[in-house]
Amino acid sequence: MEMQSELRTNTTNQVLSMFSGLLIGAVVGAAAMLLYAPQSGEKTRDQIRQKSIEIRDMTNEAMEEAMAKTRQKAHQIQGIVQKQANSLEQSGQDVMEVLDQ
Repeated sequence: MEMQSELRTNTTNQVLSMFSGLLIGAVVGAAAMLLYAPQSGEKTRDQIRQKSIEIRDMTNEAMEEAMAKTRQKAHQIQGIVQKQANSLEQSGQDVMEVLDQ
């Protein structure tokens, strides 16, 4: 029982250490990025804004294409299913005619 508790404590400490390292690395990386930025903050924000708009537009286009393809495929499947249903119905009618004779 004591060994399990010690194992949990060690695991928890390792996880906390890892997250602490990640957090410190992120803070140091952000600070270095700000210190070595080749342009003003306003220009950087404008670039980020422009890239965000481009990514949004690309995402919208991709979604529209995917939806169009999905609708087309659904329409094709619907046609195939309808043909199969008609064929089955006709086969059922043929069987009923043979049985009625």
